[in-house]
Amino acid sequence: MLKTPKGFRLHIGLFGRRNVGKSSLLNAITHQDVSIVSDTAGTTTDPVEKPMELLPLGPVLFIDTAGVDDVGALGQQRVEKTRQAFDRTDVGLILVAAGEWGEFEDALLAELQGRDVPVVVVFNKSDLAEPHADLVQRLTHDDIPHLYTNAATGEGVGDVRETLVAIAPDDFIRPAAIVGDLLPPGGCAVLVVPIDKEAPKGRLILPQVQTIRDLLDSDSYCMVVKERELRDALDRLVDPPELVITDSQAFLKVAADTPPAVPLTSFSVLFARAKGNLAEFVRGAMAIDSLQSGDDVLVAEACSHHPIGEDIGRVKIPRWLRQYVGGELNFKTVQGHDFPDDLEKYKLVIHCGACMWNRREVLSRQMHCRNAGVPMTNYGLAIAYSLGIFERALGPFPEALELYRSLK
Repeated sequence: MLKTPKGFRLHIGLFGRRNVGKSSLLNAITHQDVSIVSDTAGTTTDPVEKPMELLPLGPVLFIDTAGVDDVGALGQQRVEKTRQAFDRTDVGLILVAAGEWGEFEDALLAELQGRDVPVVVVFNKSDLAEPHADLVQRLTHDDIPHLYTNAATGEGVGDVRETLVAIAPDDFIRPAAIVGDLLPPGGCAVLVVPIDKEAPKGRLILPQVQTIRDLLDSDSYCMVVKERELRDALDRLVDPPELVITDSQAFLKVAADTPPAVPLTSFSVLFARAKGNLAEFVRGAMAIDSLQSGDDVLVAEACSHHPIGEDIGRVKIPRWLRQYVGGELNFKTVQGHDFPDDLEKYKLVIHCGACMWNRREVLSRQMHCRNAGVPMTNYGLAIAYSLGIFERALGPFPEALELYRSLK
């Protein structure tokens, strides 16, 4: 359970004022003291993440956020960390001390509803006061589940668990396939996996592992080869494969060695669809044509890693884009949950495949870029576009390919 990647977990965010009992409720739900509980307001400074199993949903990730009604320099840091938690929240819990609903809670509710995030309102410390009847009537009218708890004694905690299961988003319960829907049962995919300096010793990277598992779950099978062995591997097959999937860095060689009749794409393009809105990523890639020398480009990586040699985000993509544009571009790289507020200064945002993240956070970043009027694409699509094989990389996705052809 603890080894399940975060990207496969339902992210449940706990939001509310300081000292309303968020940490106490999380401890009661998980049956563990994972968050510090104190009568002093502001004890939680950074979001506390707790993975657990919530049957019948399976693996989930609770995010206990800092109170976002704080003031001062430290308070502003807490607020910023909590705002980042909104971006990855699949289900939101708004905690209030039973009778203390005001403009602050209205703002929390509006933020979550504006993101189409299912919400549960929890009136904690229900032994001390009751919410106003007008508020209860409004929540009932808006079909917002509202519960009464006393986290210190455990009263009502079971109802919270049951409600979380009931309102979990359908796309979490029945997630879309990564690749399985692109092949018929019994179909074959050839996976091209370069082994270079950045390949982890003794194992495959997560997108490759997840793709293999998805193929097996879909009753398909696969052959895994390095790029140098691809042509020989294809010659050995009696029938051509239904699909070739490559690491984006090897796009050009793999495209040259794969017969034109065989569909081709990359792991990163697959994850552009699985983790975000593929059509929006396609539009973002087309903005590469508008780049000019001197423009600022943001490269965003979901996870932190130590770059080695020809790092894809810091070396290869910048080199290919500079060659495509024919001039100098200014690249900035951010990692993890950090994402700048001043997006307007960038002409393009290029995101990694986000294999470690849930879909919600990638969609949130697409929303932020859309609101700022800044195009956003991902590694695989940016590489395919800059190398002139964009249409081929979109071949397995007819709707995305049709969109591209209609816009170019």
